Amino acid sequence: MELFYAKGAQGSIVTLDQEESGHCIKVLRHRIGDEVKVIDGDGTLLKCRITDASPKAAQLQVLERVEGFGAVPYRLTLGCCPTKNNDRFEWMVEKATEMGVDRIVPIIGEHSERKVYKSERARRIALSAAKQSLKARIPEITEPVAVKDFLQEPLQGIGLIATCFGNRISIADAIDCKDITILIGPEGDFSPEEVALAVQKGYRPIHLGASRLRTETAALAAVSAVYFNFIANAYASED
Repeated sequence: MELFYAKGAQGSIVTLDQEESGHCIKVLRHRIGDEVKVIDGDGTLLKCRITDASPKAAQLQVLERVEGFGAVPYRLTLGCCPTKNNDRFEWMVEKATEMGVDRIVPIIGEHSERKVYKSERARRIALSAAKQSLKARIPEITEPVAVKDFLQEPLQGIGLIATCFGNRISIADAIDCKDITILIGPEGDFSPEEVALAVQKGYRPIHLGASRLRTETAALAAVSAVYFNFIANAYASED
C-alpha cells in the first residue's frame, strides 16, 4: 500500500507538498482520477482521488476518512539518550516507530557522551517508518532536553526508568496501564542523582534482563516489551 503524507490534513481537499507531490506524480506516475491514500500524521487515513496532478502541489479530493489507522492500544513516550553514533539512534527511531511509539524525547544525561543532538533527520526517518509500517500517526520527535529538566514534566500514567543498579522490577511486571513513559540512559547509565530524582517524581526502576545492552538495543527492548504486552493481549481477546 502506497501512503502519502499531508500534515494535519483538513477539509474535503488535500494538497500535497512538493516532495510528496513529486513522489506521487513524477516517480509513481499517478494521474488525475487515480485513487491514493494519505496520512495526516495525527492518526487518520484519508482515501482520496487526484484532481490536480501538479508535481509541485498535487490536489486530492477526500473520499473517506479512517480514524485510528494502524493505531496501537496504548500511549508510549520514550525518553532516550542519543548515542555517540547518530546512525544507531536513528535506527532505533525507525524501529520504535514501526512497533508503535507516540513521542520520542532525546534526553541528555550527566553521563551522556553526546551532549548535542539535532532532531530534524530523525523526524524524516519517523515519517518514512510510519508509512512503511502502515501507521497514520507519526511520533513526535522533540528537541533534546536534560534528564533533570524532563523529569519536571508532570507524569501521566506510569513512569519507568531503566537502570543497572538498585532494587528493580522487570518491565513486564511494571506495565499496569496504557499510558507509559520509559527512560533509557546512556551506556554509562543514569547517574545516582538522576535515578533518585526520577523515583522522587514517581518513576519505578526497571531492568531489561541479565544482558548488558547498548542504549539503542535497550530502547528497542523496552518498546518491544510494551508492544507485545498489549498486542498479544489484543489478539488473545479476539480468539
